[in-house]
Amino acid sequence: MCLSLRDKSLFRQQAFIGGNWVDADSGRHVPVYNPATNDVLGQMPWMGAAETRRAIECAEQALVGWKKIIAKDRATILRRWCNLILEHKEDLAQIMTAEQGKPLSESRGEITSSAGYIEWFAEEAKRTYGETIPAANKDQQLLTIRQPIGVVAAITPWNFPAQMIARKCSPALAAGCTVVIKPAPQTPYSALALAALAQEAGIPDGVLNIVTGKAGEIGDEMTANPAVRKLSFTGSTVVGKVLMEKCALTVKQVSMELGGNAPFIVFDDANLDLAVRHVMASKFRNSGQTCVCANRIMVQKGVYDEFASKLAVAVNKIQVGPGNEADVTLGPLIDDRAIDKVDGLVKDALDKGAKALVGGAPLDIGELFYKPTVLTGVTQNMQVFHKEIFGPVAPLYCFEDEDEAIALANSTRYGLAAYFFSRDVGRVWRVSEALEYGMVGANSGTLSSEATPFGGIKESGIGREGGKYGIQEFLEIKYINMGLEE
Repeated sequence: MCLSLRDKSLFRQQAFIGGNWVDADSGRHVPVYNPATNDVLGQMPWMGAAETRRAIECAEQALVGWKKIIAKDRATILRRWCNLILEHKEDLAQIMTAEQGKPLSESRGEITSSAGYIEWFAEEAKRTYGETIPAANKDQQLLTIRQPIGVVAAITPWNFPAQMIARKCSPALAAGCTVVIKPAPQTPYSALALAALAQEAGIPDGVLNIVTGKAGEIGDEMTANPAVRKLSFTGSTVVGKVLMEKCALTVKQVSMELGGNAPFIVFDDANLDLAVRHVMASKFRNSGQTCVCANRIMVQKGVYDEFASKLAVAVNKIQVGPGNEADVTLGPLIDDRAIDKVDGLVKDALDKGAKALVGGAPLDIGELFYKPTVLTGVTQNMQVFHKEIFGPVAPLYCFEDEDEAIALANSTRYGLAAYFFSRDVGRVWRVSEALEYGMVGANSGTLSSEATPFGGIKESGIGREGGKYGIQEFLEIKYINMGLEE
């Protein structure tokens, strides 16, 4: 498939190890598909443990020099990377839409956000402060310094193929760490394009490496190799638990951003038009394929019918189609498994008594398109209450009072994101504190920002990405007791 890129060198079909563009040792490649058309977009090297081991060795060798570069100079290099990303935003967005399917407007927004994370952590590189501690003895000086943790392995998902790399790698690089990245096999080209720009920005050879291929073999090498001191993963809770268990054998530090089951609560005193606008932004962004999507939309009984009616009107206006077409606001799902899962969840709900106010079935414009859907009459015995939907389906639950809403919202093993809408100031504080989630949107359906901490509690993860907290994930605290001669 031919992409109309201004800079065709950004479309890379080789992995990036030690500053070189390389193929798999076996010479094997696998196709990458455009989910909107099912056309072959290009090829991807199918690598395994041996290539991953070499990438880690390159990162370990490069660590010696990279961590010695003063923070201000690392920041300058990262800022150049940020600027190059913004200069090539249109090409990067075209690549992302082709391999991932999201509308071009969303791809452009993701590229801008990715550059924002890199810019933020370029500045944070200069703020990795230590401390002095008052000593009990006059012949001592006590202090702490912060040092880079070492080689970092990053495993990134397909739903935000650029932003997840920026959010993990820019704080690691800013801290003085080196990185080996495994992007999702559905979306390798965004990662490789970022690597091409990183090289152009002056990031030294071996500091940033990308391997593509067999998830099991690559992941096993990353978790077993003692040179890797930190694993950062975004993906399912099931896979995250497996990776944590394997990392325990070499006592690696981990950051885990895992699954979610986000409640979106609409109280009877809410501004309904505002709530509808924000649930549209939260639920249908990226065709519902985000870990912080509104998953369980809970509406108080007194406004349930009115809210459902307003939401149906808004959902009926969604334009579905290939992401590169004008005015499209919702693209395809990522693959066959995704469409089968979403359709199965909807059928289960309909079989158990829910009604499809809008949608409720696949679209016939392509194999991976699903109608934007609003389900009413949804209850706790339906699978959509317990499972992360990852599709353009809005299930509406009815609740009686605040206590019931909080209990329903917290009745999950997940704790990533939650949202609620109310104009009662007292309720805003009560509910914000009562929700068992790492992130809460009070009268807001959006959360992500480079300046704020992103992450969950319970089985939704460990650690935070973004904000002043993000760079701390890649630093070790060293305590020094300095004896003083009298």
